[in-house]
Amino acid sequence: MTAREVAFGVLNRCEKQKQYSNLALDGALKQNPLSEADRTLVTALVYGVLERQLTLDHQISALSSRPLSEITPEVRTALRLGIYQLAFLDRVPDHAAVKETVDLVNKKTAGFTNAILRSFLRQGKQLKYPAREEGLAPYLSVRYSVGEALCDRFLERFGAEKTESMLAAFEKHPPLTLRVNTLKTTRRALLERLRGEGYEAEPTSRAKNGIRIHGRAAVTSLPGFAEGHFFVQDEASQICVDAVDARPQMRVLDTCACPGSKTFGMAIDMENKGTLIACDLHASKLSLVKSGGERMGLSILDVRERDARAAVTEWQTEAGQFDRILCDVPCSGFGVLAKKPELRYKDPAVSDGLPDIQLDILRASFSMLKPGGRLVYSTCTVLPEENEENLRRFLSEQPDARLETAETFYPDTHGTDGFFVSALIKGDL
Repeated sequence: MTAREVAFGVLNRCEKQKQYSNLALDGALKQNPLSEADRTLVTALVYGVLERQLTLDHQISALSSRPLSEITPEVRTALRLGIYQLAFLDRVPDHAAVKETVDLVNKKTAGFTNAILRSFLRQGKQLKYPAREEGLAPYLSVRYSVGEALCDRFLERFGAEKTESMLAAFEKHPPLTLRVNTLKTTRRALLERLRGEGYEAEPTSRAKNGIRIHGRAAVTSLPGFAEGHFFVQDEASQICVDAVDARPQMRVLDTCACPGSKTFGMAIDMENKGTLIACDLHASKLSLVKSGGERMGLSILDVRERDARAAVTEWQTEAGQFDRILCDVPCSGFGVLAKKPELRYKDPAVSDGLPDIQLDILRASFSMLKPGGRLVYSTCTVLPEENEENLRRFLSEQPDARLETAETFYPDTHGTDGFFVSALIKGDL
């Protein structure tokens, strides 16, 4: 199969079977032997089309005499793929993009597909958007390919200037960020090794053990991966782990651990000495923590299935309480749109019940914290109702909690994922 055929199959599975793009893409790349260049092209096509879907659909609607809903899913996917290549990929010749896209559909729809793509070429491949003055949310939705409901929510919370600034930042592909396993190497040594093998690598500005790699790089092919010298973790997430301040011989709880990067970071900070209990509601995901910990050479991880909304009685007693607790709670995910394209189209209303769940987790976790202990509450969203506002709710009912620090990270101002990190102390130090 050609690269475009593989990408077409992945996009169809995402559209019709609602498969997650990363899983569908990984499966397709394993099943189809492709050159490294073709694997790169498939990845670019799949994520590019998914990230620009509303923009592409708007162009198709403007060019077609048929409503978008009356175009079959396969043809719609092919048109998205074709227009994406014409509009966004400079290295793909126009004739190749058109011909290979038309070849993807059956003969009955080939003429229609060809006509749409040719019309787009005749118009100079100019993308069209709704008039900004006729409605800011509809314009932003098509311009940045983010659901209109989410644009409305951002506009309500942040105003027009900040909203557009964030959406523009979500449009950019962030660099790959690694967290160095300092039990096995140093940041300087890993930087030198990466640069020596031709990678454009630099230290993160705020996270003390982070490395950013610019340009496309396959994680498992990076030097040091097999030896467990690093794992993938955004800088904001690393800052979250730094805020926990886990130390050797402490008793530490990670309430919502999967997929495990923060667990690994805390275990490394503990020098693999002490007790670190890593919990998650879904047992099926805990294997990621176990396998990742093994690759890192971490032996202190105690992985358990658990609903974090309920306190564990024996962990509330003096002997069972924790020196440090991380509550990286389930959230809407509206800080990681650049990495998870499906979230771009999620209606924020479906997440309106999350703040109450988050608050329940925070309450239960705080009851298991030692006096003088530190609890970090974090999310990977920028919505204040899950962040600052939720924290205020907790502090208003918990006189024994003292807020030490709280910061929201934004993709446009910090160059990281959208993230919220706060640290609470129980009683006086």
